[in-house]
Amino acid sequence: MKAVLIANRGEIAVRVARAARDHGIKSIAIYSDEDRASLHVETADEAYALNGLSAAETYLDQNKIIEIAKKSGADAVHPGYGFLSENADFADRVIAAGLIWIGPPPAAIRALGDKVSARKIAATVGAPLVAGTIDPVDSPDEVIAFAKEHGLPVAIKAAHGGGGRGLKVARNLEEIPELFASAVREAITGFGRGECFVERYLDKPRHVETQCLVDSHGNAVVVSTRDCSLQRRHQKLVEEAPAPFLTQAQIDQLYSSSKAIMKEAGYIGAGTCEFLIGSDGTISFLEVNTRLQVEHPVSEEVTGIDLVRAQFRIADGEKIDPVDPIIRGHSIEFRINGEDPGNGFLPSLGTITKWEVPFGPGVRIDAGFDYGHTIGTHFDSLLAKLIVTGSTREEALSRARRALKEFEIGGLATALPFHRAIINDPNFYEKFKVYTSYIENEFNNEIPAFSFKQGVADSKAASQKVVAEVNGHRFEVLIHTPEPIQKRHRVKSNAIGQASGDSLNSPMQGTVVKIVKSNGDRVETGDLIVVLEAMKMEQPLIAHKAGTIAKLQVSVGETVASGSTLCVIED
Repeated sequence: MKAVLIANRGEIAVRVARAARDHGIKSIAIYSDEDRASLHVETADEAYALNGLSAAETYLDQNKIIEIAKKSGADAVHPGYGFLSENADFADRVIAAGLIWIGPPPAAIRALGDKVSARKIAATVGAPLVAGTIDPVDSPDEVIAFAKEHGLPVAIKAAHGGGGRGLKVARNLEEIPELFASAVREAITGFGRGECFVERYLDKPRHVETQCLVDSHGNAVVVSTRDCSLQRRHQKLVEEAPAPFLTQAQIDQLYSSSKAIMKEAGYIGAGTCEFLIGSDGTISFLEVNTRLQVEHPVSEEVTGIDLVRAQFRIADGEKIDPVDPIIRGHSIEFRINGEDPGNGFLPSLGTITKWEVPFGPGVRIDAGFDYGHTIGTHFDSLLAKLIVTGSTREEALSRARRALKEFEIGGLATALPFHRAIINDPNFYEKFKVYTSYIENEFNNEIPAFSFKQGVADSKAASQKVVAEVNGHRFEVLIHTPEPIQKRHRVKSNAIGQASGDSLNSPMQGTVVKIVKSNGDRVETGDLIVVLEAMKMEQPLIAHKAGTIAKLQVSVGETVASGSTLCVIED
């Protein structure tokens, strides 16, 4: 392996490019029109344009990516996470093109990427499982029948999903039809396939996972456990390694089940087995992520293993150490997303006008953006990851408090205020009573909604980089003509459930994916009216009052601005 094409963007593309440089191989980036000046493009040795804006015409376009891989002289492809990382057809095409696929065999991706198939494999090796459907369900009626037999709540899950997309939890029978339809829509949008299955949902479960490495010589190890219980909308916000407050018996079961599942599936490479642990200590297998995880750095920090370089070595046919690594210390990762925790964690867009990152012992920043970069609507909201490590969990927490205080980002809302609040919540730092829906159900969210302040940001350089492209190959030209960032002023968007008088306003910029009510329809408070989608997640908008729908002019597929009026509800 001499040159790797990174089929991704953002912080994971930066992470892979840096590992490639450490490994002594060339890194080749690809980029959408929106990402032309992004950090991952600047970090890589070379970069090529995908000529498009949306995910479908850029990072999901297999033809473009393989064509660029051949044109650039790459001999390997690293898919990162998300996008095509768990797409077995893409892996097949990479291999067929004579390139090294830095990931598991396509057959293992198919077996484990399909959650229904993965459950069957887990059952075969005796891994713990809660009740669930053996095959995908075809209609909400099947979900209702399952709920009547096994009880509520139930989880409707995209069979080919991940990252919380295509996952809906039904707590009563009446909401199942709409939640099933929403899960299918999210699955098709995010993964190209809409099959869903259903299983019993454990109330107040912890989310615990194992980072696994498997080579082509039959060696399988668990690098570490991780706890990822602090989530919003089933997407992780805080992760730590090793998973705290587990018994040795639980750890042993997690390790043995994970290795057995990976070997039964014929897995090779880095992958993660995910489990739920109920409040009574019951462990239930959840899924396998056949790729590198966003939270992989915490496992690296407590073992000293570079997991990306381990992926390179395994893809090159090398052996791994067959002994599980010794864990030293404790590491916690905080995802710094572009979203407003004081406004329902809604996505936040804009240009970064301030970027001051923390330093010091035990502090690591994995970032995909920097000062002056713009966050758009087309992709995930992850800006950076703050990883803090100490000799104990208590030391990691104290360092994290300091680092989070030092971390400042301006120009858009971020998750930083949430992290500063949660790290001082006794249920997290002391009692560890958090679970996957703790934020929605018990977290005392007194974080104010983000508001923009009018002002002028200083230019940080006396020169300007201009990007030039020749046949899609990116080059940088330095021009010594400074151009300061112009004055910006924005109006705070409406929070979920808030409205202005009779008007129902969009709380974010997004695309209309469903319209439930029409002009003249009668609605009651809480009725669903419109569903928006932004950054791959759906946001239902409900009636804030009873009345009759009027002045509804939006249509499915239309992009609406934050704060725009979607309709009015007349008395």
